[in-house]
Amino acid sequence: MSETRAQSPERLHQDFHAVWGNPTGWRALSIVNHSSIGLRFMLTGTVFFLIGGLLAMLIRAQLARPELPLIDHQTYNQLFTLHGSVMMFLFAVPMVEGLAVYLIPKMLGARDLVFPRLSAFGYWCYLFGGTILVSSLALGLAPNGGWFMYTPLSSAAHSPGVNADFWLIGITFVEISSVAGGVELAVSILRSRAPGMSLDRMPLFAWYMLVTSLMIVFGFPPLILGSILLELERAAGFAFFDVARGGDPLLWQHLFWLFGHPEVYIIFLPAAGIVSTLLPVFARRPLVGYRWLVLAVIGTGFLSFGLWVHHMFTVGIPLLGQAFFSAASMLVAVPTGIQVFAWLATLWTGRPLFNVPMLWLVGFLVIFVAGGLTGVMLALVPFDWQVHDSHFVVAHMHYVLVGGMLFPLIAGLYYWLPHFSGRLPSERLGRWGFWLTFVGFNATFLVMHWTGLLGMPRRVYTYPAGLGWDLPNLISSVGSFVMAMGVAMVLLDIGLHFRFGRRAGDNPWQADTLEWATALPPAAYNFVSLPACTSRHPLWENPALGQSIAEGRHGLPTIDYGRRETWGSDPLSGQVREIIHLPGNSWLPLYAALVLTVVCLSLLNGAYALAGVAALATLGILLRWSWVNGAHPLAAPDARTRPGDPPLHSRTFDGPGLWGMGTTLLANGVLFFSLIFAWFYLWTVAPNWQPPARSPLPGLALLLDGLLLGAIALGFRLLLRRLRRGNHRRLEGALWMLAALGLLQAAGLAWVLAATPLAPTASAHDALIAVTLGYLLLHCALAPLFTALQAWRVHLGLVGERAPYEPAVVLQWWDYCLLTFWASYFALVLFPRGIGA
Repeated sequence: MSETRAQSPERLHQDFHAVWGNPTGWRALSIVNHSSIGLRFMLTGTVFFLIGGLLAMLIRAQLARPELPLIDHQTYNQLFTLHGSVMMFLFAVPMVEGLAVYLIPKMLGARDLVFPRLSAFGYWCYLFGGTILVSSLALGLAPNGGWFMYTPLSSAAHSPGVNADFWLIGITFVEISSVAGGVELAVSILRSRAPGMSLDRMPLFAWYMLVTSLMIVFGFPPLILGSILLELERAAGFAFFDVARGGDPLLWQHLFWLFGHPEVYIIFLPAAGIVSTLLPVFARRPLVGYRWLVLAVIGTGFLSFGLWVHHMFTVGIPLLGQAFFSAASMLVAVPTGIQVFAWLATLWTGRPLFNVPMLWLVGFLVIFVAGGLTGVMLALVPFDWQVHDSHFVVAHMHYVLVGGMLFPLIAGLYYWLPHFSGRLPSERLGRWGFWLTFVGFNATFLVMHWTGLLGMPRRVYTYPAGLGWDLPNLISSVGSFVMAMGVAMVLLDIGLHFRFGRRAGDNPWQADTLEWATALPPAAYNFVSLPACTSRHPLWENPALGQSIAEGRHGLPTIDYGRRETWGSDPLSGQVREIIHLPGNSWLPLYAALVLTVVCLSLLNGAYALAGVAALATLGILLRWSWVNGAHPLAAPDARTRPGDPPLHSRTFDGPGLWGMGTTLLANGVLFFSLIFAWFYLWTVAPNWQPPARSPLPGLALLLDGLLLGAIALGFRLLLRRLRRGNHRRLEGALWMLAALGLLQAAGLAWVLAATPLAPTASAHDALIAVTLGYLLLHCALAPLFTALQAWRVHLGLVGERAPYEPAVVLQWWDYCLLTFWASYFALVLFPRGIGA
């Protein structure tokens, strides 16, 4: 690794600021730096949290007394639907992703995330999608079918108008942001750690976020698919959930809860990561059972995908299925219990300091354990049958989600406030905020268990007197306003501390992780030199590490070539493999999100031609985005590095883009196989599923088209193998030929789609075939386009022997097209013939 030249620290920081500094004014909208993007996520999430909280106050005001005329039933339906949607989709996940976007590079000893423009794009999608959803309330068109949007109540027949469309389109837009964040964080954690930071030395928060990010990649696509199918049914009349046309409304529930139950742990795990990060600091000792905690986190992530049906115990699923998912629901308590016992053991064996962050952690332990106990109760099928549609479930959800996420989040915000402001908050206001929130929360939701056991159903806007619900509802409503006062006190404390808080010194909490080795607040580049890390507690082992970093005594301490650089590391050992050069500030993420917003608004208004034009414009912007990479003059045309440093990632065969494409295709593949799941599910379960006696698909034509696709993928692989051996002769011509063959293959697939006699509005069978073929056509049409762009980049000298790794990224797309094509061929052609239909 490089050694710094004789240069003053002040001059070093000036040089770095010239390359990494954030612009001001309108140009601030082009910032892609992870610290700024993370803060934007958190500030926007706070605004949505306040909106969701105000909706909750209106709901509790209406339920305070029997038969109050404060809100009519239609408005109430919109309020509780939007409250749940805002809290689940616009606050919880974006807030923890924003905190991770801000913290992860600092914890890992990196200067930024590996795809800064993707983070910025994710933020703009989140902002615009959330604004679309929330604006529906001001327009009087808010969704009113519940935050779960169960069919058939959300179908066009029962929910006419655009209320449900606001939810489907707005939430899908926001989900794009969440998946982008999951890809970004997963690849960054694996590929940009400090030298020597092997997986068994990673901070526990990074472990929690790695598992969470992969859960997002695998968990969110089923809901995206479900939203697309439901919107197609509502807008185009396709049949997916309509029993009369061969569909099944329970298909929506399966797709929703395939997302919805992992979502609970996607919210909980980052909060648990905050607990595991803060407890050692305030207990003044290392966390007990590091390896057990890592295994518990991985186990929780894995088991969470096997629990979705426990939300469906009352819909009539077979008894064997109920028994399996009941057992799985209780089994997931084991890894959660391991974490709780590790936290308690750390407190027991340490010397804890009970300041404000620690109060919130203790409050979390009390509330979350209580929520976990009621969760075990709900895992018992007979008990779930009795209370499933009652306020008992509402109370359980809030104990798990609010207690399990909000309390650790506020503890973390208090802990990391010096990072944002360089100042410390008020102990007095912080304690008042905690106790008001803690007492108000328990008064609201502990009593609600009682209300539910007395039989009060969910989703009712009023109730008659004399049923025993009057007093507990009044207590819950008063408690909710006390809790609101506590949250207001916390926000007041945070707001005032920016001006009146006392200055925080270096590492004010005497913490052990690398984010406290930066300046407070940190510079845009985090570290002027990148330290090695051979311990789980680097700042406890070397308290002066921050000073030596600022003086440029560690890796990459110069910025000679005007590039934004950070180390690219081995995913297992953390050893340095390359220098990752990062893109600078760009307007492209904002432009892409704006044009996607036009697509969404056009779909809402039925302007499908405009939506198509905007979709093509989005594709053009994204292609331009991909063009400014690698050896491009605006990226890294100069490949020089200092003696002893590894090469730039774009001059290798294994840069982060390869990992990013692979992770993105994992998410894409989950969406595709959710579509295949829908096909087999309806074959098996739908009461009116009526496949034709003979498949309408031309099996021979599809077979030939698939063989051509396989030949193209094989040719591309052989071409890449030649390139790896240093043979780049005739590379451009070979790529042009593969692009032409790919265009021919896509044209053949388009002919199959056009020539097959399908009636997607009359039959769920035909609707699923049409959607699957359309999915394949979209991907197979993009593959030759990507290949042609590679050929042109070879012509311009941007790809070749000296910059060889981009074709490997495109090969992954071809392999994915091949995999999904043959999976579709098996499902749509071979499977029906095999069972005689």
